[in-house]
Amino acid sequence: MPIPLHPHAAHVAETLIARGHHGVIVTQRESTHSAAEAAKSLGVEIGAITKSLVFMLDDDPILLLVSGAHKVDLANTGKRLQGTLAPAPADMVQMATGQPIGGIAPLGHPTNLPTYVDALLAKYPELWAAAGQPNTIFRTSFSELVRITAGIAIDVD
Repeated sequence: MPIPLHPHAAHVAETLIARGHHGVIVTQRESTHSAAEAAKSLGVEIGAITKSLVFMLDDDPILLLVSGAHKVDLANTGKRLQGTLAPAPADMVQMATGQPIGGIAPLGHPTNLPTYVDALLAKYPELWAAAGQPNTIFRTSFSELVRITAGIAIDVD
């Protein structure tokens, strides 16, 4: 008997469908809390995992969708975004996304976060992203990810 989706993941599925995505959410038995765990669970390269990370650009939260193979260079990325970039505190992440850390999806948040997509993700034909709850994920492509998030592609290194 299938287990129903957690409400966070169900909301992400509804948001995906509303934006023209198939909306299929996969629940993994193995942990997908980190990019490395998600890649191992799916049998894909770590670079094909999309991390949803909340940062503060000056005083405002933004969302960076980053390849699992990348770390964000705060100074360089901040310059590209014309501000000072710093990791958001956990309480700000929760408030801005409404989703738990380790399961933050690229969309389906209560706030409209400006979203930037790591250009390195374009090299992977298939991407995987968290779906609003730990161990839930969905498949997409770079062009679809940019479209469904209204994101802007940038270099984050």
